[in-house]
Amino acid sequence: MEKLTLIKVGGKIVEEPDTLRELLKTFAQISGHKVLVHGGGRSATKVAAQLGIESVMINGRRVTDAETLKVVTMVYGGLVSKNIVAGLQALSVNALGMTGADMNILLSEKRPVKEVDYGFVGDVKEAHGDTLAALIRAGVVPVLAPLTHDGKGQLLNTNADTIAGETAKALAPYFDVTLVFCFEKKGVLKDENDDNSVIPVINKEQFDQYVRDGIVQGGMIPKLENAFRAIDAGVKEVVITQASSIQSGKGTHIVK
Repeated sequence: MEKLTLIKVGGKIVEEPDTLRELLKTFAQISGHKVLVHGGGRSATKVAAQLGIESVMINGRRVTDAETLKVVTMVYGGLVSKNIVAGLQALSVNALGMTGADMNILLSEKRPVKEVDYGFVGDVKEAHGDTLAALIRAGVVPVLAPLTHDGKGQLLNTNADTIAGETAKALAPYFDVTLVFCFEKKGVLKDENDDNSVIPVINKEQFDQYVRDGIVQGGMIPKLENAFRAIDAGVKEVVITQASSIQSGKGTHIVK
């Protein structure tokens, strides 16, 4: 089976010209098939403020009303996406900026209202790997923005980590997929105050033990749960690392 690397990068990296340049250079050097999934939250907040639209965050998640949806569509699907595509084309990478609505690759449903009404936020219910795989085999490098659709004409704001996980799972029947989550630390840390205490490999048993011992906590728990779900669904390996370490293989490797 051919190899495919799916890289997920947060908004912070793709929103600053210097870090974006470095990331794209590193991404361009990855051999074989590849996909890039990006965020863009800080840019969305900034543009919203310039337009006089207040950004509301609850538990770190953006509440997406109708006006905010217009902003995130412009910023994620336009500004951020096309800057990445243009940068990759300059490095001879034949990139194509896409949302989940394009080619119907990611179909979502609007998140039901429970304690919080998140507005136009989508939870992915179907990912179509076959059409995306055909595109990739034709030499195209998809750049996915964190937007999906409901199949009835409604765009939905969708968490970029979720998009990366669901896309990786959908592509697993067609490629040997390695999913790489880039964030600000070097990997999953044994001691949150020591940046060099990276845990090199974690399997499910070790993960459960780390949670019991309080070593893995907070936002890292759902990240790792997502990683294990991806592994269970056929993704070969999940790596959590810094963007600068994509090529070196450093970081935390999540394995079956």
